[in-house]
Amino acid sequence: MNTQDLEQLKYPIGQANISASISNDQIDKWIAVLEEFPTKLKNLVSNLNDDQLDTPYREDGWTVRQVVHHLADSHHHSYIRFKWTLTEKNPKIKAYFEQEWAELHDSKSAPISLSLNALASTHAKLVYFLKGVSKDDLQNYFIHPETDTKVKLTSNIGIYAWHSMHHYAHIENLMIREGWV
Repeated sequence: MNTQDLEQLKYPIGQANISASISNDQIDKWIAVLEEFPTKLKNLVSNLNDDQLDTPYREDGWTVRQVVHHLADSHHHSYIRFKWTLTEKNPKIKAYFEQEWAELHDSKSAPISLSLNALASTHAKLVYFLKGVSKDDLQNYFIHPETDTKVKLTSNIGIYAWHSMHHYAHIENLMIREGWV
């Protein structure tokens, strides 16, 4: 497999490209993505059997099951980061080793319904929360410990809207390649 094909499999919608200047309209669009995502994902994966769920979306990539569990874990972390940022001054957040989490027993074998339900609840709370946060408060930031990067909440909304569609595309593209749709 050539580098371009591997890059397309890894980043089917491209890498996240969040502008430093983010409009209120863009924030509203990202929140809409977050609001619709759990239902969209559930509709995509709910009819897959265990063999399909345990198929990697690319060589050396996670299985569909691992991706679904990763989404619930990651988006729960994001929700907590939003709340930390509005209750602490520029907190240094706790990172986690997502690669290792994906190798844990639950990520590799648990029913995806557990994470689909968790994702639906997390997104419902996150969207409700984001719709009530002032545009000024969305300018607050947290610090990522791995890079000491300041991440504004406006950017984090975009990152997680992208993250949702990034992993959705991994699963959808696999399903198309395998003829499951």
